[in-house]
Amino acid sequence: MMNKILMVHPSDNVMVALTDLEANETISYEGSFYTPIENINAKHKFALSDFNEGDEIQMYGVLVGKATKEIKRGQAITTSNVKHAANEVKVGERKTAWGKPDVSAFQHRTFQGYHRSDGQIGTQNVWLVVPLVFCENRNVLAAKEILEEKLGYSKGRDYELDIDRLISKSQSGATASDLLTEDILVPTKEATKERVFKNVDGIKFLLHDGGCGGIRQDSDTLCQLLAGYLNNPNVAGATFLSLGCQNAQVEILQDAIFKMNPELDKPLFFVEQQKSNSEGEFIADIVTKTMAGLVEANKIERKEAPISALRLGLECGGSDGFSGISANPVMGYVSDMLVTLGATPILAEFPELNGVEQSLTDRCVTQTDAERFVELMAIYKKRAEAVGSGFDANPSPGNIKDGLITDAMKSAGAAKKGGSSPIVGVLDYTEQIKNKGLNLLCTPGNDVESTTALAGSGATLITFSTGLGTPTGNPITPVIKVASNSILAERMKDIIDFDTGAVVRGENSIAEKAAEMLDYLLAVASGKAETNAMRLRQDDFIPWKRGISL
Repeated sequence: MMNKILMVHPSDNVMVALTDLEANETISYEGSFYTPIENINAKHKFALSDFNEGDEIQMYGVLVGKATKEIKRGQAITTSNVKHAANEVKVGERKTAWGKPDVSAFQHRTFQGYHRSDGQIGTQNVWLVVPLVFCENRNVLAAKEILEEKLGYSKGRDYELDIDRLISKSQSGATASDLLTEDILVPTKEATKERVFKNVDGIKFLLHDGGCGGIRQDSDTLCQLLAGYLNNPNVAGATFLSLGCQNAQVEILQDAIFKMNPELDKPLFFVEQQKSNSEGEFIADIVTKTMAGLVEANKIERKEAPISALRLGLECGGSDGFSGISANPVMGYVSDMLVTLGATPILAEFPELNGVEQSLTDRCVTQTDAERFVELMAIYKKRAEAVGSGFDANPSPGNIKDGLITDAMKSAGAAKKGGSSPIVGVLDYTEQIKNKGLNLLCTPGNDVESTTALAGSGATLITFSTGLGTPTGNPITPVIKVASNSILAERMKDIIDFDTGAVVRGENSIAEKAAEMLDYLLAVASGKAETNAMRLRQDDFIPWKRGISL
């Protein structure tokens, strides 16, 4: 029988409602009885003792807030009676001991990946068409219109919209209210055209609003990010579009590529519009060079690769009160399994590590990385406060509505994605993965900016937990959407790939679900399973302008 409530950590002084609770309902949990004094919605918390103003609220074993007024035992914890609070962090001794999970079932498993000449191994083989400046976005779209369908990469929707029905109704005198009641959704069976280049998984056409204007540092950072995308082993090569006069000059990108990986020998083309005689000639040059690159990219085939070659980005978005109980701990267990198998997980979203910095700092293998993590967090926090915000403003209205009422509470659950293994590297934005094992990467909590950054630093797969649902994907790295609850998984099954709701119901352990997830990740990495984000071509790409973004 499913428990109605859950205590996440023995030292917590709040209890989580796993289902809607009625006022004065007496609930049994592990030999004790609890009675909420008001209705408590599923995913929300209630007090286990009386709190006075200023008393600390503990969850996940850490400080997640302070009472702003008197709270009675059994009363709901809300934004009206609790505010964000987090412990100060100090760099102390290294605490890297951890319990490795049993990975015997995966010890000799492999995946089918793309081996690059520099030793990196990808899970995809895609070609990029990328503008160095926003002025070239329309030309990227022109190339996409010409190439995508002809080469068999045009797919995505499993539905059509009957616009003709609306036109006919409007021409027949239908009112606006009449049109709003029309059902124009027409399910279809997706027709997939055979790909011309069998070994190329896709052509990805990136768009962005950078490269010129703003500050020069943003353009330099954009070039470093694009260099990271080219360096990612999921990428076969690229065609870069330059206007000619922009801040993000070709030479800056070339220098960033060389500094990042002097051994990189992927096909690479640059086309400059201000050297072209006409737009038609320019588009023809883009198409011709891209086709030449695809011929070379198609020579690479999937081959057996060790699990240790995988780099798994760990992301969350649209989180709810169950994310830190089911989806994130399952991802964290997978992270620990991968570390044990010699692979590389990457935990990002620094605003969503606020409140758990001490445990992460302690887990850094080197004092240098511990100090760097504290420094990066302090700089980020200072920048947020300088523009009148702060980490406490991170929880979204959706987070709060579904039980995540402070940033520290949200962070304590989000950090579960990183498991318990030692941290072998702390990276700033656009820096590349160097050490095998768990790495921390400085990114915003913003879903797309963070997934964009994970792929730019070398992630070859990304698991993305969500409790509310999100359509986020990435152009070069498969994104696996993980639901924290089965209601979401069923309602949004066209975008969710993996359901961890059975953990909340007590039907599966975290370890059992993690083994299932790793099986699925190996299928995706081998090209045997297509995620919904890939199928729907959810190719989201937003570079981070380092002003401030939470």
